[in-house]
Amino acid sequence: MSTDVREAAAHDNARWCAAVCASHGLTGRIDADAWSVPRRSPQWYPDAVTLRPGVDPEALLARIDAGAGASVKDSFADLDLSAYGFRVLFEAQWIHRRPTDPPADPPLTPVTTPEGLAAWASAHGGGELFRPALLADPHIRVLARHDERGAVVGGAVVSGDDPSGVSNLFSHVGDLGTIWRAVVATRPGVALVGYETAPDLPPARQAGFLPAGPLRVWLR
Repeated sequence: MSTDVREAAAHDNARWCAAVCASHGLTGRIDADAWSVPRRSPQWYPDAVTLRPGVDPEALLARIDAGAGASVKDSFADLDLSAYGFRVLFEAQWIHRRPTDPPADPPLTPVTTPEGLAAWASAHGGGELFRPALLADPHIRVLARHDERGAVVGGAVVSGDDPSGVSNLFSHVGDLGTIWRAVVATRPGVALVGYETAPDLPPARQAGFLPAGPLRVWLR
């Protein structure tokens, strides 16, 4: 897949990471090389995301708190941070779906209230990570699947416009493929990007997503 697709996916992911950090009071920095935050990001979120191949590792690490617990999303899997005390936490694949006809699955329901977000976050498992400030961002859509009693049983986050980034998928009923297909139905006619580790790729591929290239997350 072209570098352009990977760059688009990395930029969208960086904007989502920036929004989560901003909701926790952390102001980031973005330029042609990377997005980064100078203080430790919330749990499960990187301190930096590279936005092009060939970023200088020393310059990148100078932008963050590179002590124990620091993490870097190496969007093009071309950095070697082992000499700086980092190890590879996991490897994954960027994925991409062109704006083709959506599957015939019911779309997900937008979450629009703080109470709804709290219920969604509890079902997701992220708890306090997801704060109401996210709902005020017009480029972020928190999406839910409810059961017949109204309880949240699945969901996802879609960020950006076109392409839209897909993240934070979960399902307590059925497999993740139903959520991937529901996301596609929720954003018809829009190119979608995201990333998954190898064990979680099959449900995305069944919904029409294709691998676009490797990434790594490094942890110190």
